[in-house]
Amino acid sequence: MELRTRSYELLGDLSGRTVVDVGCGGGRAVVELAERGARAIGVDHDPEMVAVAVRRWPAGEFRVGDACELPLATGSVTGYRADKVLHTLADPVRAVAEARRVLAPGGRAVLLGQDWDTVVIDSDDPQTTRRLVHAKADTLPSPRIARRYRNLLLDAGFTDPVVEVRTSVFTDDTALAVVRRISDEQGWLTEQAERARTNRIFVAVPMFVAAARR
Repeated sequence: MELRTRSYELLGDLSGRTVVDVGCGGGRAVVELAERGARAIGVDHDPEMVAVAVRRWPAGEFRVGDACELPLATGSVTGYRADKVLHTLADPVRAVAEARRVLAPGGRAVLLGQDWDTVVIDSDDPQTTRRLVHAKADTLPSPRIARRYRNLLLDAGFTDPVVEVRTSVFTDDTALAVVRRISDEQGWLTEQAERARTNRIFVAVPMFVAAARR
């Protein structure tokens, strides 16, 4: 919630403004943006997720669309938000160019996500841990895109970029759930499970937030 709230703040004054939330999923951010006075439009490539959002938030505005070809007119929004989206795209450069297209002059773009190579896991076998973290990252289309947020925005013609990092630290059963998503390598998981049992597990995930002006 803290990270979402910060992303809304970086969009600037929302009262009466039109904001698109790309990769809106179930629509929570769209509702929270509307509660802050914005006309919020949620866009997601998955029709099933859009249907879920419509059921949950019938008063919201949701559309099926591609991050690289948004169903919006040029210059029609004053805020653009993409939360954990760019690492799923084969062409994030095109998506950021599309963000600039739909934004009016002076509008703001906010990008959120993690760099999948920066997951920190305490382990008795750091070499295996490093290998598994990198291997997991390499299953994604653009796993290291968060470290490029600033340059992506600049290269697309945005100005005044700012980048912030918020690190989530897990030392309970949530940490074990995180490491299980990294790998199913049994020996490594056994060590992590024992760490969790003895209150010695430690996982940290930096999340990057970047904002810039059109």
